[in-house]
Amino acid sequence: MTQGLIDIAGGTLIFVGAVVAMALIDWLLLLMTLMMISSAVAAIGFRSRHLKLATKKTQERVGDMSAAVERALSAVRTIRAARAETRESEQIEKDAYEAFQQGVKIARINAWITPIGGLAVNGAFVVVLGIGGYRVATGETEVASLVTFILLMFLLIRPVVQFFSAYSSVQSALGAMARIQEILDLPLESSDDERELTSGREAINDIAIEFRRVKFNYPVRTEINEVGESTITEPKEVITGVSFKIRRGTRVAVVGQSGAGKSTIFNLMERFYEPTAGEILLDGQPIRSLSRSDLRGQMGYVEQDAPVLAGSIRENLLIGSPQASDKDLKRVLARVNLTAVLKRDKRGLDAEVGEQGIMLSGGERQRLAIARTLLAAPPILLLDESTSSLDGLNERRMRKAIDAVARNRTMIVIAHRLSTVIDSDQIIAINDGKVVGSGTHKQLLSSTPLYKDLAATQMLD
Repeated sequence: MTQGLIDIAGGTLIFVGAVVAMALIDWLLLLMTLMMISSAVAAIGFRSRHLKLATKKTQERVGDMSAAVERALSAVRTIRAARAETRESEQIEKDAYEAFQQGVKIARINAWITPIGGLAVNGAFVVVLGIGGYRVATGETEVASLVTFILLMFLLIRPVVQFFSAYSSVQSALGAMARIQEILDLPLESSDDERELTSGREAINDIAIEFRRVKFNYPVRTEINEVGESTITEPKEVITGVSFKIRRGTRVAVVGQSGAGKSTIFNLMERFYEPTAGEILLDGQPIRSLSRSDLRGQMGYVEQDAPVLAGSIRENLLIGSPQASDKDLKRVLARVNLTAVLKRDKRGLDAEVGEQGIMLSGGERQRLAIARTLLAAPPILLLDESTSSLDGLNERRMRKAIDAVARNRTMIVIAHRLSTVIDSDQIIAINDGKVVGSGTHKQLLSSTPLYKDLAATQMLD
């Protein structure tokens, strides 16, 4: 884009200067020259009218191909185990071929531009030479003037050809920029209405987290089809009028069937999403009035899939606690029974975990994610299925480590295995985005049919 605009700007100055000088010599010959060039500009404009759209589609196809390659490489073991190498390869080849086809389409458009420009310039030269020669023969102009005019026309050739090439570059750049603009247009986390809280703020009451008639649905999705028509998908309400209170220093479990909205509740607490209605309070204060940095500093969040970032064990642990010492890192790894991982590699804490933690087992990735949160030791712990990938022995060790760090802290756990949460101070049962019961294990067994069914399924009644 930059180079194309520079070429257009520089060429325009030379073009205007040459046109003015040619007009002073012979306006008729200039008129004939401009007619030829205008015809070429019109032809090129007609031919390249789809260049911007073609470039955008090329970027999309290349993006699809890159995504397919990344997916295949990140799940190469799964693909091999499922004997799906051929199918995945065919999909990548299909995406690559579609990108190639779009590239060929652009090349065909560009292949017309320079020849049309050259044809116009040479055609103008022939016309000027013919008409100018006739005018010299009839005495209407002088030979010196005709020679000067032709020299100026040759001076005009470079910016004209340069303009045609630059026009193609700018159109291609606009198509690529359209893809970039799609990312830039995505909504950002707003900080306009946030205010920083002092680190020593006092809680208004003993309620750590409170939901007041909270509702939430995901944003409206707008999709563009191949012909440029937009379709709007109205989202379903995920959370419907949820209200509950969680006292400070207690252990609370959130249970329910898959898709009931449990993880969405955590996302709302962290302000990854904003409620469409209702209010969420932290220590008696609306979380909308807190900066996201301060809010998230009060919560340690272990996600359901326990993501591990490419890099070393040390780098993964220091994400939330950059000032922690090596002694602190080793101590927290011992708490979650990951000391053996340090011994596997002579680099110890600097051992690489691989892309998406591929060098670790599923249980080790989960324990490393939990260790990262335990190291930060925030006032509130949010654990989303934090022990689902652990065996019985490691799960018991993990629960002891979590219980130790959770003393005098508020811990909220999402769990499908009720055996891990039956001793919680409070259990909140969620179904279809609504709270259908709240209380202890015994209270819910007698008052909430959904919880009773879950307990019966897991033979806990």
